[in-house]
Amino acid sequence: MHTLNLSPKPLAQLAMPPRLVTPPRPRLTAASPALEVLTDFSRHAPRTIPPEMGVDEAHLMMRHGGIRLLLVVDDRQRCIGVLAAREVIGGRRITLAMQQHDLPRGEITVGMIMTPWHKLAAMSLEQLASLTIEDLLLSLEAMTDQHLLVTERDDQGGDWIRGLVSAADIRRAVGAGDSASQGMPLAHSFADICRVVTGHEL
Repeated sequence: MHTLNLSPKPLAQLAMPPRLVTPPRPRLTAASPALEVLTDFSRHAPRTIPPEMGVDEAHLMMRHGGIRLLLVVDDRQRCIGVLAAREVIGGRRITLAMQQHDLPRGEITVGMIMTPWHKLAAMSLEQLASLTIEDLLLSLEAMTDQHLLVTERDDQGGDWIRGLVSAADIRRAVGAGDSASQGMPLAHSFADICRVVTGHEL
């Protein structure tokens, strides 16, 4: 039996703090395909939480993960609602839940303050694929929300959440995040970004 003798290679010491390699982020325009700003769950697993989770724990998950939206799923992995960061930061829904359920904040759960599935805005993947970013923004100009769910239908007629579009992602992709430095209001919601990117007043 032959053995391969390998001489150990010394490890290198870093001479200075190294930079990180990151995937290139193409600069998009209002005329770019709307699919370019889709966070595709077939490539990037969504962050999910159960409705029984405490709101403070969910808030910590958002802070540590840099996440502004969590999908709330039941024990059959069906999306029964979403929890946006503004709901746990602003606290209005938490205060109402404390009053309605006569509970302290530490016992308020995600299910008590989430936006339920039947109140969520969604767009089909097929429709999204036919739009440019400008088309998408114009179709969402009345939305004060910051996220849009994108659905896909399977062969049995069931709906799946394929991904989501974030107002913040569009803002970064098309450069609307620089608007504040130009004396313009910083765009947060789809309605805000529509005004900044397209100049379309509501």
